[in-house]
Amino acid sequence: MLTSEEEKSAVQEFWNRQSCGEVYAAGDSLRAQLDAQERTRYELEPYIFDFARFAEGRDRDVLEIGVGMGADHLQWANASPRSLTGVDLTPRAIEFTRSRFDAYGLTSHLECADAEQLPFDDNSFDIVYSWGVLHHSPNTPKAINEVFRVLRPGGIARVMIYHRWSLSGYMLWLRYGMLSGLNLDQVYARYLESPGTKAYSIAEAEQMFRQFANVRARSQLSFGDLLQGAVGQRHGGVLLSTAKKVWPRAFIRRFLANHGLMLLVDAEKPASA
Repeated sequence: MLTSEEEKSAVQEFWNRQSCGEVYAAGDSLRAQLDAQERTRYELEPYIFDFARFAEGRDRDVLEIGVGMGADHLQWANASPRSLTGVDLTPRAIEFTRSRFDAYGLTSHLECADAEQLPFDDNSFDIVYSWGVLHHSPNTPKAINEVFRVLRPGGIARVMIYHRWSLSGYMLWLRYGMLSGLNLDQVYARYLESPGTKAYSIAEAEQMFRQFANVRARSQLSFGDLLQGAVGQRHGGVLLSTAKKVWPRAFIRRFLANHGLMLLVDAEKPASA
């Protein structure tokens, strides 16, 4: 069994080979590649705007955990925060984000950091945002505790982690788990993204955020659940290509909306904390 540090190294190595969304970064220049990635990201995931509410960063101290290629970080910068800070486990993501900001003439404090040991003082930020990152950390509850620690009393956490009871998970289980005897959690850990990726029920998410107040957690259908974009590139084949053509997306949106891969958690640090 791997130690926590060995697991973390495996996650870092995975994402340092290719940042999330890099498959969409097509173009003749780095700027063109970054713009293409950003454009496709929001075409596939328009719900990010309703969840993040970037405009609320104005005149506030904002931290993003897991900047990836920097598209969301740019949105936070455009909101004119008092200060903006971004961290990521991988140098690749930090360099992509720094290049994006250089191209737009914007600034952010960017550094490589571990979500389980954030290099910031207690009560440093008004908003902490993280999209699809903390479920990759070996100790996700510890990372969430760090979010709580660095938030100021009354501060806001907006965090997306993966939802266990999702169509994406069911599809992976049918392919990899049903005949091999793997359960859904084992399938997520081995076949979704980086090694050890986790997914949670809404009740489990609420438990991890129990220190917070006004915790709101809900499921959101992802482009993976709807078999859109470049989803499934790791698991490609004739079956996947055929499924993408006949997938009943309208039915899924109407009747299976609670079985999305995205688990959106919005919470506040109590004013008395």
